[in-house]
Amino acid sequence: MSRPPHLSSLRHVRASKTTLIAATACLASIFSMAEEIKVPGATIDLQFTSPPSAALHDTALAWTRTSAHAVATYYGDFPVRHVIVRITPGAGHAPADGQSFGWQGALITIALGRDTKPADLADDWMLVHEMVHLALPNVPERQHWIEEGLATYVEPIARARAGQLKPARVWSDLVENLPQGLPQKGDRGLDHTPTWGRTYYGGALYCLRADIEIRHRTGNRRGLEHALRGILAAGGSIETSWSIDKIIATGDAATGVPVLRELYDEMKAKPDPVDLTALWRQLGIVPRGQAVTFDNTAPLAAVRKAIAGG
Repeated sequence: MSRPPHLSSLRHVRASKTTLIAATACLASIFSMAEEIKVPGATIDLQFTSPPSAALHDTALAWTRTSAHAVATYYGDFPVRHVIVRITPGAGHAPADGQSFGWQGALITIALGRDTKPADLADDWMLVHEMVHLALPNVPERQHWIEEGLATYVEPIARARAGQLKPARVWSDLVENLPQGLPQKGDRGLDHTPTWGRTYYGGALYCLRADIEIRHRTGNRRGLEHALRGILAAGGSIETSWSIDKIIATGDAATGVPVLRELYDEMKAKPDPVDLTALWRQLGIVPRGQAVTFDNTAPLAAVRKAIAGG
């Protein structure tokens, strides 16, 4: 199954005082009951804006723990030491409208249908997507693609590494969806083409290319996650604002190879078409309708396995 067509309904909200004041104006009405969840490296405060049923509370608690486990597995620890996950119960049986904030502390707000059952969340990606946003500093609007592209790319890989998603599903979704991130007529590079496709999947393509090239140059000893862990170790999270140059320099220093810089210079201000068919062949990914199989004799098969297994 591919990502829903309206992924753009998930918004990463920058660390803006004005924005957060507006978003938290209803704090007085927050239901007083809160659940403290311990995860590797962090504490999560689970809150509800109105009293949930016992069943919805338990479902949301398990969902939050499962999502946090995936993110902590990818980064080594959870990206921030404390975050509030504030859930607004609503109609239906699915999550919606995820947003992440960083001003005066990390906060995720998300809606969850009152009729949601654990089975409805077995394939959910929204909360992991928002939690990945916690792991990168806020950047200027021109580079918004790195925020959304990173969350789009890391989310399924984190779930796969945590045993929540099969590697074949990760790659079949990328095969299906990454073409939306390729430059179209009139494209002026990632920094100057703020379309939905280039923001989410163009950014994800940058991340995939970086992951592959870092692993290729380091003999598979380092990957994109090592760059991202280096950024976090230097204090870069959603609670800070950095330039993209600082993000790139810090990430490249952590891997020991200047891949993030080279790719950014290549993709930021001009269209940079990628032959995805050739890339899948190099990785040993063989599309079979809506699924994929793997060719473990391919030149970059070991890289593919290191990224998501399989």
